[in-house]
Amino acid sequence: MSTFDTAKRWARKIKRDVVALWIAARDPRVPWYAKAAAGAVAAYALSPIDLIPDFIPIIGYLDDLLIVPVGIMLAVKLVPSDLMQEFRDEAARREKPVSKAGLASMIALWVLAALALAWLFWPKPA
Repeated sequence: MSTFDTAKRWARKIKRDVVALWIAARDPRVPWYAKAAAGAVAAYALSPIDLIPDFIPIIGYLDDLLIVPVGIMLAVKLVPSDLMQEFRDEAARREKPVSKAGLASMIALWVLAALALAWLFWPKPA
């Protein structure tokens, strides 16, 4: 098996786990702390806007290559394994959702950052 095939299989598993975490965040059998982690990771991963835009050299893809997979691994560890397998099976049958909450969170974060920078650098009256 080539490295490319291995990377494709890994990417498919990541996509499936994101959808499984999205399902886990809505299931009443999952503990609240696992729901919070699963919901945050799924909202961020499914958001059409990244925290670090991809057009920024090198660090633009850092979230896609490091932050999202580490978040997924942490959230998967928090969800009970029998439930996680059930959610993975269901995720394999579903289409990938889009997170409007993740989109709103990223937009809010960027707006807050812009307001903080404007306040910081706005000329102060003497």
